[in-house]
Amino acid sequence: MDQELYSKERSASLDLLLRFQRLLVSKLYPADCIGQVPNTYSPDLLGVGSLLKKYTALLCTHIGDILPVATSIASTSHRHFAEVSHVMDGDLTGILLPELVVSIVLLLSKNAGLMQEAGAIPLLAGLLEHLDRFNHLAPGKERDDNEDLAWPGIMGSFFTGQSCRNNEEVTLIRKADLENHNKDGGFWTVIDGKVYDIKDFQTQSLTGSSIL
Repeated sequence: MDQELYSKERSASLDLLLRFQRLLVSKLYPADCIGQVPNTYSPDLLGVGSLLKKYTALLCTHIGDILPVATSIASTSHRHFAEVSHVMDGDLTGILLPELVVSIVLLLSKNAGLMQEAGAIPLLAGLLEHLDRFNHLAPGKERDDNEDLAWPGIMGSFFTGQSCRNNEEVTLIRKADLENHNKDGGFWTVIDGKVYDIKDFQTQSLTGSSIL
């Protein structure tokens, strides 16, 4: 329900697809059926599973066509990545796919046999390589990976060591150099006489570029 705020910005067709997707999931979600024989499914339920597979195949085909193009454009610069990500957030990739993946994982935990019969999961697996290529373009990806993989207490020494190495390579930057760099799409700023590159933070900041 928190996402309904954005429903006004969605197209009518996209909103209809989202409702159809939720209807399929709700039909497949297992009810408490007393006396039902395990691993036996009604023709209606198998029909819904087949429909989910066809829907997932069409969705994956569309997203599989979009992601390589999006990756090609996003690889140009951090600014391009931010713009492409914003467009994809409002497309099928950002609206339908995340909820579909979570729903299928939920259905798999509730009724693995039925989901195996439906056969939608292998179709989603085909998107992993495309998604991985796009996600690797995200600014700060290496830092996020290190934070995810590090043990508690390790990251402090990691950033300390990194800053020490950076301090050993001090470069004098003129005001004209800074202005030219920012005109070319960079984002350098001066704090207490030191130049900081906050380009990576710009795409992640919720405050917007004007405040930065």
